[in-house]
Amino acid sequence: MNILVLGLGNALMSDDALGVCAVERLQRDYRFPDGVKVVDGGTLGLDLLPFIEEADRALIIDALEMQAEPGKVFRLEGDEVPRAFASKLSVHQMGLQDLLAVADLQGYAPRELVFWGVQPASIEMKMELSPPVAAALDELVDSVVKELKRWGVMLDKAA
Repeated sequence: MNILVLGLGNALMSDDALGVCAVERLQRDYRFPDGVKVVDGGTLGLDLLPFIEEADRALIIDALEMQAEPGKVFRLEGDEVPRAFASKLSVHQMGLQDLLAVADLQGYAPRELVFWGVQPASIEMKMELSPPVAAALDELVDSVVKELKRWGVMLDKAA
């Protein structure tokens, strides 16, 4: 079983850096077993296709406009993921939509796709998360760890 944990975001754009920050926290706090790749996808878009093609399961982390209270954590799965990115505002909207569409067309779409995200408060040129999104980071990382456990991935805390 190949599992991909993919954080998306632009570290220069405040809350847009959420996925990157979550992946950095995961890599810092946990050791991942063989078969689990944790990737800082930044804003690479279609360049991430080789990672998606190898994944049986993919867990994507990003900020996404859901018309909710800033800092609200949410989970989407399966077909909800591309639909959400088709109708919601995200800096990575087209890149992720294209990535998933190409993988599907080539027959390499992950059999399970889960998205964990947070409602952004600000996507401005700034190098730190807004207070509500920074406050949600622990809950988000804990939710991702629980999702991985549901998939049978047992994580050890890093020393």
